[in-house]
Amino acid sequence: MNHFPLFADLKGRPVVVVGAGPVAERKITLLRAADARVTVSARAAHPRVLARAQAGDISLHLGAFDPALLDEAWLVIAATSDRTQNQCVADAATARHLFCNVVDDPELSSAQVPAIVDRSPLTIAISSGGAAPVIARRLRERIESLLDPALGALAGLARRKRPHIRAARPHLRSRRDFYDWLLDGPVLGALRRGRASEAEALLDQALSTATPAPAGKVLLVGAGPGDPGLLTLRGLRALNEADLILADRLVSPAILALARRDAQVIDVGKAPGGPHESTQARIHALMVSHARQGRCVVRLKGGDPMVFGRGGEELQHLKRHGIAYEVVPGITAALACGAYAGIPLTHRDHAQVLTLATAHRQAQDPGPNDGAGASAADGRTGVHYMGVERLPALCDRLLNEGLSPDLPCALVENGSHPEQRALHATLGSVVKAAHRHAIRSPALVIVGEVAALGMDLAWFGKTLRTPSTSDAAPRSQAA
Repeated sequence: MNHFPLFADLKGRPVVVVGAGPVAERKITLLRAADARVTVSARAAHPRVLARAQAGDISLHLGAFDPALLDEAWLVIAATSDRTQNQCVADAATARHLFCNVVDDPELSSAQVPAIVDRSPLTIAISSGGAAPVIARRLRERIESLLDPALGALAGLARRKRPHIRAARPHLRSRRDFYDWLLDGPVLGALRRGRASEAEALLDQALSTATPAPAGKVLLVGAGPGDPGLLTLRGLRALNEADLILADRLVSPAILALARRDAQVIDVGKAPGGPHESTQARIHALMVSHARQGRCVVRLKGGDPMVFGRGGEELQHLKRHGIAYEVVPGITAALACGAYAGIPLTHRDHAQVLTLATAHRQAQDPGPNDGAGASAADGRTGVHYMGVERLPALCDRLLNEGLSPDLPCALVENGSHPEQRALHATLGSVVKAAHRHAIRSPALVIVGEVAALGMDLAWFGKTLRTPSTSDAAPRSQAA
């Protein structure tokens, strides 16, 4: 974050605008809308600026810029076409520890004026930090089209009724639920129809209805593979309902940044090689303890919580202790890594069966054939989770089960993240290739004819190829 977003209360406070052309006049209009006390300094003034001054709306100083004008100011805006002049204004502001916006000059600016969506008292500001103001304006246009014009009136009503809402809904959870009802229920509809009295009566009626203290619950949420754009809408809403978030190690910071700012976050990730059972017991205890306090607990897991994630065990524990729960599925790593690496896990010509397996097997107990090691001729794709640390043992097992050492395979590291790498090799060469390219967890192993398609269809991240795979293609296609 290059700029800290801040909404300034300028009501009755002096602000200096240097320049009085059309651009400066637009800034003056915004400042007066915020009820700032505006002083304008310029050698000459646009007719609309002159008209404002003559009407007593602003104070106008014609002539050379005098830095002493900034002595009482709270904010300075330089809007001249003379960069030397703008530099002088910026220097004078810096000397006085004042924020200064120099229009269309990020290098001289210590503050930026954002694109604004105004639903007063609700205000949304979009800024690119001066890097791309046109993009900020385009985003404002899109947001304008999404927001109900009556939201401002709703926010105003909520502001007036805030003490009554706090008194009638002392519990934070029930108060949040009430505000959700304001947004989703009949009050907004009444305001949209211009019936302010009806809207207020509906709000008062709802407040007069007693509500029990909120019951705690646990939401088991799949965070997806890491790209925040792949979080589901229900998952996003859960993050904004949460009082407490129990987050796994592989949940990306970008996902956590979408949560409520006041939600408590506890990292309960299991470090590789760490005491997993004691960590899991702690997770169970935290879920039950906080839910019994009436809190909404989000158990946030990478990928999908019900695919190799102990989600079932956690639900069983909650069920035994009488805790209400919901499950919000996420995009599991197999689907995301395949898609982001350009590898179709199924394909009409090459693979009609998909098997998901975990490579976490005890060396002394290889277990039964999981189906992921079936021959390529059977038209199967095997996807192995947590396979990088055990890659030599995994490849030995698959070869012993009859797979060809020439069978294509791919390792997808950090799938869907900006640093994603997809390594293409064969089953017989992938161990050495992974060592040569220093592939690390988290990474997924994809085995089958379809893996070779990723060399041609890759669209995201970096693609690595071993010499033996540079001209490879699914055998049925090459034949």
